[in-house]
Amino acid sequence: MTRTLFASLVLATILFGQKQICTIDHPHIDEQSAIVKSQTYEDVYWVCNDSGDKPFLFPLNGKGEIIIPDFMKKRYKGKKNKDMVYPGIKILDAVLHDWEALAMLGDTIVIGDVGNNGNARRDLGVYLLPEPNPHAIYEMRPLVWYPVRYEDQKQYPASEWEYDCEAIFTFQGKIYFLTKHRKNQQISRPAPATKLYIMDTRYTDRSNVLTLIQRKEDLGGWVTDANVAQDESGMVLLAQNPLASVLWYFPAPQKGDNFLVQEPRTFNLVKADQAEGICFKDSKTFIVSNEQRQWFEVPLSAFSKK
Repeated sequence: MTRTLFASLVLATILFGQKQICTIDHPHIDEQSAIVKSQTYEDVYWVCNDSGDKPFLFPLNGKGEIIIPDFMKKRYKGKKNKDMVYPGIKILDAVLHDWEALAMLGDTIVIGDVGNNGNARRDLGVYLLPEPNPHAIYEMRPLVWYPVRYEDQKQYPASEWEYDCEAIFTFQGKIYFLTKHRKNQQISRPAPATKLYIMDTRYTDRSNVLTLIQRKEDLGGWVTDANVAQDESGMVLLAQNPLASVLWYFPAPQKGDNFLVQEPRTFNLVKADQAEGICFKDSKTFIVSNEQRQWFEVPLSAFSKK
């Protein structure tokens, strides 16, 4: 690469406000569907694969490197033979139907098995998992499973495909859901809108009915992830499309919990392929992940007023 070309690439990165920080090379992470940063353990990020995999969570550091308990490092070595590669933390007694979202509730991980491409599932829900120490634990059980359903979905599949979900977040102790919409009941046709729901109850023996808070249009893509800052100062959501996915930052409301009515700031994420995950690195910086194994970093200062 010539110096001129290299300088041009660096300048483009600065202008875009985004930079690629790593590429995940762990063989078992082949379809990153969500990312969230630990609030308990330093420099730990949790990711998961979506449908078609076994129930594992993967702890990574900020360089995208898998974290392995010291006592297991001699057993797992090498990257070419999957049998010799650390598989991640196994979640016992859990089922991975379509894990599409992760969130932190203090020192508890929320796993959203809420992927619903055809809008026909009636077994949606979330697992709550006491966050394991990734340096010491390689398998554990969930604390609880909460079944959920949308208050306004009356048919399975629905007449309007607005009941898929790849984005959950927590705020003031509650769990929230942002839906992913499709046009004309076609899986591959995105509709750039979302609906925000809250889970007000925590039943384990029947469905928790998600209460609709707000609908928002014209997001520039379908919503594939969301996260609230560790200090709860704001929420960011990722609206993914093939050309330039849009990051939306909403400051926390002074009253209530309706982020979508706040005045947002936006950022166009370019050349990020199938961007599926976003989380706060800190209150002013975001990490975006895609299914092509890349991580990008974007500062809030690069966002513009909408």
